[in-house]
Amino acid sequence: MTTYWAAHAWLPDGLADDVRITVADGRIVAVDQAPASPDDHRLPGVVLPGFANTHSHAFHRALRGRTHDDGGTFWTWRDRMYALAATLTPDTYLDLARATYAEMVLAGVTAVGEFHYLHHGPGGTPYDDPNVMAEALRTAAREAGLRITLLDTAYLTGGIDAPLEGVQRRFGDHDADAWAARVAALRPDDTLTVGAAIHSVRAVPLDDLPRIAAHATGRPLHVHLSEQRLENEQALATFGATPTRVLEDAGALGPSTTAVHAVHVTPEDVAILGSTRTGICLCPSTEQDLGDGIAPGALLQSAGARLSVGSDQHVRTDLLAEARSVEMHERLAEESRGVLSPAELVALLTTGGHTSLGDPTGGRLAVGAPADLVAVRTDTPRTAGADPAQLVLVAGSADVDTVVVGGVVRVEGGRHVLGDVGAMLGSAVRAAWEETR
Repeated sequence: MTTYWAAHAWLPDGLADDVRITVADGRIVAVDQAPASPDDHRLPGVVLPGFANTHSHAFHRALRGRTHDDGGTFWTWRDRMYALAATLTPDTYLDLARATYAEMVLAGVTAVGEFHYLHHGPGGTPYDDPNVMAEALRTAAREAGLRITLLDTAYLTGGIDAPLEGVQRRFGDHDADAWAARVAALRPDDTLTVGAAIHSVRAVPLDDLPRIAAHATGRPLHVHLSEQRLENEQALATFGATPTRVLEDAGALGPSTTAVHAVHVTPEDVAILGSTRTGICLCPSTEQDLGDGIAPGALLQSAGARLSVGSDQHVRTDLLAEARSVEMHERLAEESRGVLSPAELVALLTTGGHTSLGDPTGGRLAVGAPADLVAVRTDTPRTAGADPAQLVLVAGSADVDTVVVGGVVRVEGGRHVLGDVGAMLGSAVRAAWEETR
């Protein structure tokens, strides 16, 4: 057994002082309030439960700082993303994902939801191992030191009633049955949980939505929802209903489902998402970067939806900043401060995300929970003088000192056990783009 001691730690009922956490076999076996003992491993600052990055596209990390030269829209940004996706190989995907996940762990992430749709080879030809790209993600997560919920994505059409074209053929299986058969070959382990995803109502035929939802029974199901106004317009024109209503009619909403973005939802959509207890993953940095708009997070939560956050295309890998931006978006929209409390922001960073990824025990400093600990310093230029109970509103990834994942120290003194993550990222990003030339 190992014991960790913190002057301040975020327990299920809030911030507590002088907390000793005992860990055995990757789980928390005791939490006590007591003075430090000589054998305790002292953690600096405030100790939070491990963060969940609910929505990630690992290969998008190679787009950071490379899409701002000519303005444009979500749809022109997508062209650059497609150019990158067209040339990635299992090897370059592995290197990029390993470095991307290591950067997440540096930021306090202990579990990631990988929205995975880069399945096949160029032209859509399956690899000899049809899940070789998924296996690259499994390996990347294990080596970087975090758990992954692989949200294997059904991506069957290039738009509503449109065939897959160009690089989209790498994303698509022949039909829902072929997608399900490929997913069935994936095997979970202590690193990987097998989940499912509907890319969007644009990318899955209407008749296939209930079949995919049924296949995902008992596992996490995620879906991009109303990120762009055009998606709503196309759904209304074709189906006579919003994407939210389409998914509800297909039986695809509920507590095991997480809708990502939910920016352009109507009052009726909010009521549906809340009444079905569907999770909502907000990705503020991506929504800012792509000019998507501001999601009504507080309204969705008040209606009954569970909130979480994701770094999505990895404009930044800073989950504390993502959580803070949820509140800042609310302040701008409501012209009021304190719409979501610090405790609510910690919850969407921790318990909300882990629940969306299929682990309702995660994101808690409590007996039986995974031994995931994130020590955030309170003596940096950003955090010095802050009330520890309000740390989530000032701290960022640069203030994360120590990260323990499943009882194993992965980051200490702000350094990942793999070494120089910046160098890893630089090498992986360069290699990914060289193939596009």
